[in-house]
Amino acid sequence: MTKSQELAELGWCLFDHDTKLIDWVSAALPAARAAVRDPALAHLLQCEGTWFVGLDALPNDSEGRINGPDPLQGTAVDFLRSAGVWSDLHPAQISITYPGYPKPRDGETPAAFRYRLNRDAAHIDGIIATGPERRRFISEPHAWILGIALTEADATAAPLVVWSGSPAIIRRGLLEALSPYPPAQWESIDVTEAYQSARREVFETCPRVELPMKPGQAVLLHRLALHGVAPWQPDAQASADGRMIAYFRPPKPGGVAEWLKND
Repeated sequence: MTKSQELAELGWCLFDHDTKLIDWVSAALPAARAAVRDPALAHLLQCEGTWFVGLDALPNDSEGRINGPDPLQGTAVDFLRSAGVWSDLHPAQISITYPGYPKPRDGETPAAFRYRLNRDAAHIDGIIATGPERRRFISEPHAWILGIALTEADATAAPLVVWSGSPAIIRRGLLEALSPYPPAQWESIDVTEAYQSARREVFETCPRVELPMKPGQAVLLHRLALHGVAPWQPDAQASADGRMIAYFRPPKPGGVAEWLKND
């Protein structure tokens, strides 16, 4: 299959070692290390010190530059540009896991921790739980998710996990719940039950795939791909920086209606 077919049918595609990406990683890694040491970002260290959430923690500009003249480049970027979906970049998330992940997150219920442990905290980016009852709304529709490995890590050191074929199931389930309402209201509609039902169907019918990466590799996830993070296995090794991945998730133009289109 082509990369376009993989993304459409599986919900993900992997880009192999890329020298242009290695150059970017060389610039990004010192900035990521500085973010981890920044006292202002200490609250981003969660799960009893085993996960640095790192939202918006990388100080890149809209082209991905970090303290230098070179923008983010490589085959993954070329693919997104050729598909006509490249967007200005926000400060990347620096998601870092450490040995022992996962531990319970602050405020996490026992049931939520079991889900993190047994189901890799599987989720769809942009569907946000709000309020004391943790009701779900499509609050942050993204165009795509690009993950770039920053450090060396064993394949069992809390790799990214994705369920192949999940976007079609998620799309169908959400559209069934939203179709009674005009698209202009979709962002304000509670999709909790539809989302949970679609996830269950994905778990029952879609292959779970672990996607470990090395520096120089990147993964592109479909915006509706169910994905998460596997537990760090006891014998897994990684660099002293932990298993570190930079994630870009630019917003999807057109909001929820465009986010749910089959493209």
